Amino acid sequence: MEEGDVQTNLADQAAEIAQIGQSLLVQGQDLIESLLRPWNAYQVGIILVTLIASHALGRFCAPELHAWLRSREGWPKWRLRLALIVHKRLRGIIFVMMIWIVLTVMREVTWPSRSYFIGIVANLAIAWLVVTFATRLISNPLMRSIVRYGAWAWVTLRILGQTENTVNILDAIAYEAGDFRLSLWIIVQGVFILSVFFVIARFISRQTSRRVQSNKDISPSMQVLLVKFLQVVLYGAAFFIGLKAVGFDLTGLAVLSGAIGVGLGFGLQKVVSNLVSGIIILLDKSIKPGDVITVGQTFGWINSLGARYVSITTRDGREYLIPNEDLITTQVVNWSHSNDFVRLDIFFGTAYDDDPHEVRKLAIEAAQTVDRVLTFRPPVCHIVGFGDSSVDYILRFWIKDPTGGLTNIRGNVYLALWDAFKENGVSIPFPQREVKVIEGSKPAQIVLD
Repeated sequence: MEEGDVQTNLADQAAEIAQIGQSLLVQGQDLIESLLRPWNAYQVGIILVTLIASHALGRFCAPELHAWLRSREGWPKWRLRLALIVHKRLRGIIFVMMIWIVLTVMREVTWPSRSYFIGIVANLAIAWLVVTFATRLISNPLMRSIVRYGAWAWVTLRILGQTENTVNILDAIAYEAGDFRLSLWIIVQGVFILSVFFVIARFISRQTSRRVQSNKDISPSMQVLLVKFLQVVLYGAAFFIGLKAVGFDLTGLAVLSGAIGVGLGFGLQKVVSNLVSGIIILLDKSIKPGDVITVGQTFGWINSLGARYVSITTRDGREYLIPNEDLITTQVVNWSHSNDFVRLDIFFGTAYDDDPHEVRKLAIEAAQTVDRVLTFRPPVCHIVGFGDSSVDYILRFWIKDPTGGLTNIRGNVYLALWDAFKENGVSIPFPQREVKVIEGSKPAQIVLD
């Protein structure tokens, strides 16, 4: 677009906005003049008195309602939440009730024209209150604020009869380039409609996720996959349907998204690799939340499966975020993949003077006294070699709760071996060295200053 055309469009937009603004200014002057008339001034005074009375009554009733709610311990959570919302908006509720009572009385005792402003305020008050209660269902604070303030503004303009002028002003503020036109009205519509669709998608996603996670017939990894897939579908549908609802041409968006996809494919190879690896992990069910795994030097249980990484919590409380690609390309030890049974090995040695048959018997009996060692899979002990100073053994035993830790159970078994060997006179040798002084050699003298 040439510079002259741009200036012409800006001038036309400015003229249109000025014309609409002048019309609104005239309407505002008429409103101020009407408020100065006796009966209209009386209505404003009645509205102010009602507002002050509802405020005072709300302050008086709020502590009583709060004390009454504290005694309702057996109520369900949803009822308590609703009661707390009522307690928080008590003054507004009282004002709505009082203003509608006043409006009904005024319409019965006088002409309808002498309660016109009271009717507008009553309609505004009840509309704002309904919007406030309805938007409390939205859990996200940002989405709740956007929908609430947008709905407040729309119902206010609707009741005051200014929707057409407001739409004209917002539509006049626009950017045009050829056939493309983006106005402030389209942006406002887009933000509001997208927020509403995202709220609906979030609500459906949360409800469906709870149903999926409560289904015991679905494995944990498949539950995560279904929830992630459902979120992508719902939020994607909300985004495109919202854009379509405001009249946005999705053809250009498809071309642009294709070009962006090619660029991201080259620039974000690692991110895409982690995303694909995450899908593969969920599909092949190699790991799932709650599994105990070892990746390199990291040992812990899986806390959650994300789109880009897996969260692993170790015994010392640290949380490691392992990229999904590492779980596909490196060796992973899953201690609880097919079942929770884990076999552990410990090594020890005894002196050559001790009977190996008795040592093996004592070692097995000592391991069986430890709480977490399984008895229906009894421990075994074998000789694995004759060392320089000891006969070397291996003791193997099974546990069923790897999430309880591996180092601590090994320590408990070693401690049980120590007690059993000490009680039965079995010695654990250690290397000993003898120092011989050659005859005729002179010991070195150390001179201290």
